[in-house]
Parts: sequence; C-alpha cells; structure tokens
Amino acid sequence: MAAASDKARFFLEQSVPELREFERLKLFSLAEISAIARKRSDFEHKINARGSTAADYARYAEFETNVDALRRKRVKRLGIKATSHSGQRRIFFVFDRGTKKHAGDVGLWMQSIEYARRQRAHKKVSQLLADVLRLHPSKPDLWIYAAQFAVEENADMTEARGYMQRGLRFCATKKDLWLQYARLELSYLAKIQARRRILGVAQDHPTASADDDARPDDGPASCGAIPIAIFDTAMAQFHGEGELAHAFVELLADFSDVPASRQVLRHIRNHLLAQHPGHWVTSACSVQDAVFGIPVSSPQFPPALRESLKRLKTARAEGVGQLGLVNWATKP
Repeated sequence: MAAASDKARFFLEQSVPELREFERLKLFSLAEISAIARKRSDFEHKINARGSTAADYARYAEFETNVDALRRKRVKRLGIKATSHSGQRRIFFVFDRGTKKHAGDVGLWMQSIEYARRQRAHKKVSQLLADVLRLHPSKPDLWIYAAQFAVEENADMTEARGYMQRGLRFCATKKDLWLQYARLELSYLAKIQARRRILGVAQDHPTASADDDARPDDGPASCGAIPIAIFDTAMAQFHGEGELAHAFVELLADFSDVPASRQVLRHIRNHLLAQHPGHWVTSACSVQDAVFGIPVSSPQFPPALRESLKRLKTARAEGVGQLGLVNWATKP
C-alpha cells in the first residue's frame, strides 16, 4: 500500500507547476485549484491501488478532459496567448497508463483513440491503432475502424486496403470484415465518380441498361474489379454460401448510383445462377437486378418495375425458396 501511495504522490507532485500556473494566471480560484488537486489525489490513489479497473482510468481521463475544456475557455476569454502546460499531454498520459495496465480492455483503447482523433492528433492515433491491433488482431471491428480512419482522416486508400487485407489474414472467418472491405472499395468508387462529376471528366449513366458494357476508357478497378475479387475470395472462403452472397447484394443497394455496382451485381447474379439456381437468394438477386440503379423519376423505371414484379411472381409460382423469398420481399 505504501508503494501505491508513493507512486500516487510522485505523479501528484508532477502536476504542482501546472496548478501554480493556474493560480498565477488567475484561470482558477484557489478553491477550484484545491478541488482539482483533491480530485486528482483521489484518482491517483485509486488507480495506483490494487484492484483498480479500466473504468477508473476512463473516469480520470474524463475529469481531466473537463478541466482542460474549462481551462481553454478561460484562456480564450481572458485573452491569454499561451500557457506552459498542456492538458492534452496530461490526458494522453492517463490513457497511456491505463492501456498499459489494462491492455486487454478494448473499450479503454477506443476511448483513448477517440480522444486523440478529436484533438486531431493523427500521429498519436496511428500509434495507438498499431498498438491495439498488435494486441488484439482477432477483433475485426478494430481493423474496420483503422481502415475507415485511414480513408476519412488521412485520405490514404492504400493504407486502408492494407489494414483490411491484414485483418482478413487474422479474421478470415468473419463475414462482416469481408462485407466492410467491399463497402470500403465501393465508397472509394463513389468518391471517384463524384470527383469526376465535379471536374466534368465523365458523365454518369445511372439509367444504363444491364447489357451496357463499361466505357472503354475505364480501367478494371473503376469497373468494380476489386469488389468482384473480394466477393469471389469470400465465396471461396465460405464455400459459396448463398446468404453471404445476398448480403453482398444488399450492400450494393447503398451504391446503386455507382456505375461499377451494376457490374458487381451482374457478377454476383451469374455466380448464384451457376452455384444456387434453385435458391431464393438467386431469385431475390434477379428481382433486384431489374430495377437496380434506375431512379424512380426515370421514364425507364415503370417498365423495369413491371419486369421486377414479373420475376418475383415467376419465382413464387415455381416454388423457389418460398419462405425465404417471401420474408425478403415483405421485410420493411
């Protein structure tokens, strides 16, 4: 117990210069400074004692975050240009101690990462992601998060693909990771299309028929080659599971305005016709294919809808996977 108290006292002494600066700059009253010191003492003794939990570190970090937010507001209000001490550094220090002691608590890792992300400390985020992925490589959500961060914050698709591909080596049996990898690639294609539209490089053809070929100036990647490769590899991994193939089809619905999505859907439909001709997911894919990518306001939509309903009626008449098809067709 004495060792824990000594350790707590050591860390508390390190915060004394900061508290003195608060007093000198009149950022906090003496009563507030005493309250901060007392609260820090409580937290330090708690986290340095036996039986401390990850939640104790999370509460400590939350307290320091609130103190720092108040400090920032008062610095701005008083017109103080700069202070010698950074609340951000102290908060990172609390999180680092917590994740070192409770390395198995993914929730604490994510709180630390989210805080670093809010502070725009991208280098710190990358470091934390590398650490948590090294400790928890079998958690697919972490690989998905890392890939999303690489795209959203660093605009680095190569890095994002690297995260996904490494994740699949550790989590090859996790279906959601395969689906999210396909979503990542389709999102990238959607961004490329939006950029082309803004620059006037290419015109979209959302009402193109299913028989239209990809434009000759498009490379394989822009025609959906990567999502198709992901689908094929996933089918090999899961022995052509029909429900997983349908999950890919459902995913494509979010990208119906991306021309490459039609190529992917056509590939999935051909796969289902070859591997599961009598499965309800094959009929569902065929029904969706008839109206896929055609805006409701388009003159081509009414005949496409009639064709879609005709395919649904035919599938039901043939008794193809009645229960599964009905459940799919009637879901909200």
